[in-house]
Amino acid sequence: MASVAYGPESIVLVLAAAGSAGLGMTLPVTLAIVVLLAVLIASYRQVIAAFPNGGGAYAVAKTHLGHRTSLVAAASLIVDYILNVAVSIAAGIAALTSAIPELLPYTLWICLAVLVGITALNLAGIRESARAFMAPTAVFVIGILIVIVAGLVRGEPASVTTAASAVTDTRTIGILLLLKAFSSGCSALTGVEAIANAVPSFEQPRVRRAQRAEVALGVLLGVMLIGLATLIGKFSIHPVDGTTVLSQLTEAALGHGILYYVVQFATVVLLALAANTSYGGLPTLTKILADDNCLPHRFAVATPRQVYRYGVLALGLCAAVLLVASNGDMNALVPLFAIGVFVGFTIAQAGMVRHWLERGERGWRLALNAFGAVLTFVAAVVTTSMKFTEGAWLIVLVLPLLVLGMERIRSAYSKIDGRRGTGSVPAPPSPTGTVIVVPVSEVSELSREALSAAMSLSTDVVAVHVCLPGENTIAFTKAWEAWHPEVPLEIIDAGHCTVGGPVARFVRDNFQGRRKVVLIAEVDPPSGWDRVLPSHRSDELERQLRKLPETVVCHLRVQAS
Repeated sequence: MASVAYGPESIVLVLAAAGSAGLGMTLPVTLAIVVLLAVLIASYRQVIAAFPNGGGAYAVAKTHLGHRTSLVAAASLIVDYILNVAVSIAAGIAALTSAIPELLPYTLWICLAVLVGITALNLAGIRESARAFMAPTAVFVIGILIVIVAGLVRGEPASVTTAASAVTDTRTIGILLLLKAFSSGCSALTGVEAIANAVPSFEQPRVRRAQRAEVALGVLLGVMLIGLATLIGKFSIHPVDGTTVLSQLTEAALGHGILYYVVQFATVVLLALAANTSYGGLPTLTKILADDNCLPHRFAVATPRQVYRYGVLALGLCAAVLLVASNGDMNALVPLFAIGVFVGFTIAQAGMVRHWLERGERGWRLALNAFGAVLTFVAAVVTTSMKFTEGAWLIVLVLPLLVLGMERIRSAYSKIDGRRGTGSVPAPPSPTGTVIVVPVSEVSELSREALSAAMSLSTDVVAVHVCLPGENTIAFTKAWEAWHPEVPLEIIDAGHCTVGGPVARFVRDNFQGRRKVVLIAEVDPPSGWDRVLPSHRSDELERQLRKLPETVVCHLRVQAS
């Protein structure tokens, strides 16, 4: 729903380059987008019926088009979720600064503050509910419909925004300009797949309810787009610096009174909620991809509040980068939005064609999805080519890089699984001659804890002390002899090295053919920020020792009192 806040504006921003004649084409371009919307709604009703467990394009591709195509769909969804956050926040703040122009110089900071707030709420596990969405959505939709009806009834605008035009160059109306306007306006279609992704969230009968919701979305979105496009032509709305097209339409239809502010603030709230939906979608998607070994497994780890924090943090960080790069400008981000969406649309429709062919269906369902696949593919090509120089090249680059990265991660996990020997019954476990090497830096209670733990695990324990440059070796030797722990001690000269290299060489050169366990004792800091205080030589030791075969690194953490 919230896409009507930036979809029509994207069309106007392009067509305004051709002056009033260009703006007169806003309604025909919008009608073409609504026709595409109708095809997508009809097609996704079929996706909902065929895949009642949700998943949208990713589920369709994984079932019918193979692993790699499903990764393309997943990559396009990841890009869309991130862009949805950035675009929704930027559009919401644009609505806010239109109503309160004094905030315009602080646009980026307000965007980042809203982003931090939404991210923090999701990290804390505070979930939205359907009822929480109902009120602002109803206010927004009713407000937009009132704007449309009031605008159609009015003979003259109730109020006119006066400011510098955002478009200064002039062009003639041509097919390329219309295609560019069409591709820009297609950003209004970005929410169509959301219902197909979330079918399990509906009450029973899920499929029927989800299909009805999809139709309701299409009807309301179509009515609002056509109504706003009609008003744009009627009131000769053009892009204005610092004021959104929706703000101008609301002011023209309702004046600058209380209703104007109600619509503007409802737009701000709804766009914030639209951004928040990505925090429910992307972490869940990354969890599924992590379970499929396509992302690091930490993305599948949930906190006690069932929050996938790595997915939430990754989403917030990427959206912040986009907002900073665009300086919080909605119109700089929207051109990137529709490309990934149409890639997902095309994959979903192509997968449904395969679905019907495998079931022997040769009727209207197959024809509908085939037509939808062709239409969305053409729209994807048009959108990419028209927006390539305006930043679309970034999406063209990012999508294959994401797919390549997920393939690499999957390959790495396959090698790990092979080394783990999963899928077969292993030989019975048997004891091996294991030597435990304990690096000690001084004669202390920590050294006693380390040697006690090592002697509990094995009778073959060796202590190793690395003499760093400038250290008094005699003093350490006397202290060790006075302690007399009954554990052999090896003293190694570090030379110009640090601790890790000498210990690794000692372990490698002295225990050939045996299993080695290196036990590293360290004091666990009492609180989180104190973790920056230790020397972190244990990290250096582990990095060097992990390269050795038949070597296990064991950490003994002693709690600080």
